[in-house]
Amino acid sequence: MGKMTLKDAARIQSATAKSNGGVVQKGSFSSRASSAAAKNSGKNK
Repeated sequence: MGKMTLKDAARIQSATAKSNGGVVQKGSFSSRASSAAAKNSGKNK
């Protein structure tokens, strides 16, 4: 299994938002995936 990418995180976040009426909770798997992808991309430096 590779590192989380921005594309992976976007897919997860989209699915989460669709199943929760457009809401992604703070601290959810989806938000943690987005954070990990941002760190892995190096764009937050």
